[in-house]
Amino acid sequence: MGRLSAVSLIFACGTALFSDGYANGIIGAVNTILTRLYPGSKFGTQSYSDILTSIAFAGTVCGMLLFGWISDKVGRKAGMMSAALIVALFSALSAGSVGMKDNVSGTIAFLCVCRFILGIGVGAEYPCGSVSASEQTEQEGIAKNAQHRWLVLATNTMIDVGFVIAAFVPLVLYWIFGDNHLRAVWGLSLGLGAIPAFAVLLWRLRMEEPECYKKNSMKAVRIPYGLALARYWKSLLGLSLAWFIYDFITYPFGIYSSTITNNVTGGSSSLTVVFGWAVVINLFDIPGTVLGAFFIDYIGPKNTMACITHRQIFGLLSQAVIGFIMSGLYSPLTNHIAAFAVVYGIFLSLGELGPGNCLGVLAAKTAPTAVRGQFYGIAAAIGKVGAFVGTWVFPQIINAFGGSKTEKGNTGPFWIGSGLAVVSALVTFLLVKPLTHDGMKAEDEAFRQYLEEHGFDVSVMGIPGNVSSAASDMEKDDKLAA
Repeated sequence: MGRLSAVSLIFACGTALFSDGYANGIIGAVNTILTRLYPGSKFGTQSYSDILTSIAFAGTVCGMLLFGWISDKVGRKAGMMSAALIVALFSALSAGSVGMKDNVSGTIAFLCVCRFILGIGVGAEYPCGSVSASEQTEQEGIAKNAQHRWLVLATNTMIDVGFVIAAFVPLVLYWIFGDNHLRAVWGLSLGLGAIPAFAVLLWRLRMEEPECYKKNSMKAVRIPYGLALARYWKSLLGLSLAWFIYDFITYPFGIYSSTITNNVTGGSSSLTVVFGWAVVINLFDIPGTVLGAFFIDYIGPKNTMACITHRQIFGLLSQAVIGFIMSGLYSPLTNHIAAFAVVYGIFLSLGELGPGNCLGVLAAKTAPTAVRGQFYGIAAAIGKVGAFVGTWVFPQIINAFGGSKTEKGNTGPFWIGSGLAVVSALVTFLLVKPLTHDGMKAEDEAFRQYLEEHGFDVSVMGIPGNVSSAASDMEKDDKLAA
């Protein structure tokens, strides 16, 4: 397999996570438009606006857990094809959300249903697409010192690009349609999400299951969950806690985006200004994820995410430091918006360089092939629960500190968030094991040996009838040696 072909397979598996960034990013603009279209309706209240924002999280958690099992027991390709189809179909249906006689309640109810099912498809991409992409990074044609890099660029970088495009599309559509056709702006913004999902669906048609899945899966036999949990519980706990905390603390820092916008624009309500600044803010993520992709192979995902190595602080710890600085210097920074924007941009970039890039890599490459989809799905789902909890809890924390119009109300949650970032770094350091290049192959062999030692018949592993077994590989090596 050539290098270009091998890299193409990684991106065919992982690029659909663009849909995650786009789907989660676009709903903010849609919320803004719907609030203006229906100012006198219930939409302006918490009952509609927050539900619409959060409903995709619930679907995503369901998709991660359900398709984690499908990924391991039915197949990576079946899961990826189903995920892309769900995202394409329900992105298109979201564009046509309309209640009877333009009833607002009916419109939002139908949109919420579409968003929930869309969330299932988005969640499915994590244990299916990301896991398959991770397995492709150890195929022939991929240099050892670039295995983690290609996985990051094909997954987390795609999510961040999705957020940027999700901010840019409504701006362009608003330029085209203007204030008198906002219905077209939000409908097309949602519907255009079907195009990349459908393109990825076609891209995946001729794909085969990864070789390690053909050889090491337990598709046709009962998975010994007790043995798997006994061996991997510590890493699963560590990654799940770290992911929960990271997703939980990313949301309060989103408050700074509105602070920047309000200070720069003087509270302007122009959609051109609001959408334009959303593009700028989301662009801050890109340098961090791209730079981090080149760090990760040289110092390792665990060190990039959380640890102090080579006298440099990376990931969570460095992000926590910036968060403390932003909290302590809140008043002077908000009076000098250029400095504030720079510090905020550094904070976002460090988040992507560290945990944003590394959590997915660690979750995808820690467990063996037989349970990799479910391991990843559980860790990612717990992370999304953290995001969901954060959207509901932090407004209460702000109110407890005095409200959003007070300095304590704006800075209090950031002290908490930065402190939790340090906790997440410690959890990662203590519970998560470091990765090595070609580590998944070594872990598969170690898991086989572990199962044998506990009386499990490893000869039943792999897809029945598949010639790519451990024995046949040894025979091929013997023939080549002869």
